[in-house]
Amino acid sequence: MTKVQLNAQVRSLSDGPAKSLRVAGFIPAVIYGFGKTNQNIKIKKHDFEKVFAIAGEFNLVDLSINQAPPAKVIIKDVQRHGLTDGVIHVDFYQVDMSKKITAQIPLNFIGEAKAVKELGGTLVRNMAAVEVECLPGDLVSHIDVDISVLANFDQFIRLHDLALPGGLALVQQTNEAVVGVVETKAEAEAPKPAEVVPTENQEPEKTAPEKIK
Repeated sequence: MTKVQLNAQVRSLSDGPAKSLRVAGFIPAVIYGFGKTNQNIKIKKHDFEKVFAIAGEFNLVDLSINQAPPAKVIIKDVQRHGLTDGVIHVDFYQVDMSKKITAQIPLNFIGEAKAVKELGGTLVRNMAAVEVECLPGDLVSHIDVDISVLANFDQFIRLHDLALPGGLALVQQTNEAVVGVVETKAEAEAPKPAEVVPTENQEPEKTAPEKIK
């Protein structure tokens, strides 16, 4: 797991409203969790964007506040602006390294399914992430799923087939399909318009009489 560090400062009343912080290049944030009362902090926007690109919501972050020894946290929630999509607030959760947590880990599909390449099938992904339980130190950024084993139609990789890194356990112990290949259905031909056949009681369509020249 990649080690990621981030510096923060305690947010004070003199910092003014959140809007002023953002104008100054900071993001308002809060840290809470194990052995920690809620504390309002601020982080540099540029620093957070670099860290979030690496850690996302699945890696531990060493968060140092006012240059104190770092705390082990995960990025619990990121709020974004509805129009600009810019980050406007962040929640950090301080973890207990000796207690298991649950997390959604993204799936990374690798390889090429033979049933797609050789048979022209369609790959169907039923899941983008799975929920796992693990110690914080065992968190990973993603779980690889090798789809090259899919050689036939209606063949699926299921939850119990996933090769989980050490220390991770699935929260859902089911036979649910994660990804598979199905036969590509040809587009149905458009039906031809039905021919109208007059019935016995239906008068044939009258045509206008030809003009006499």
